[in-house]
Amino acid sequence: MKYTEEHEWLREEDGVYVVGITIHAAEQLGDVVFVELPDVGDTVSKDDEIIVIESVKAASDILSPLDGEITEVNTPIADEPTKINEDAEGDGWLFKIKTTDASPLDDFMDEAAYKKFIG
Repeated sequence: MKYTEEHEWLREEDGVYVVGITIHAAEQLGDVVFVELPDVGDTVSKDDEIIVIESVKAASDILSPLDGEITEVNTPIADEPTKINEDAEGDGWLFKIKTTDASPLDDFMDEAAYKKFIG
């Protein structure tokens, strides 16, 4: 997995990247009560605001870490946003993206670097 400074994680699966927020980010947000997901087929650019997550503490915009097309969204979390708190780096994933440019991945952190970053 790769991690961004915006507390997102990415995992490659068959040429598509699964994206979510980190456990650290989920803990900082507190109990998530609402998630607005992008639409499948949306074309996004890196750093576009594409998701809104609301918690009991705050609302946060989630940025696209890559350029590409949204190929799938985790629709169950729209109905059960607490899945993000329960399993942020597993079943609480947000969306899948087929990228047109994977070069930003070179700038993202591995797990050890991310742990140091949030340390």
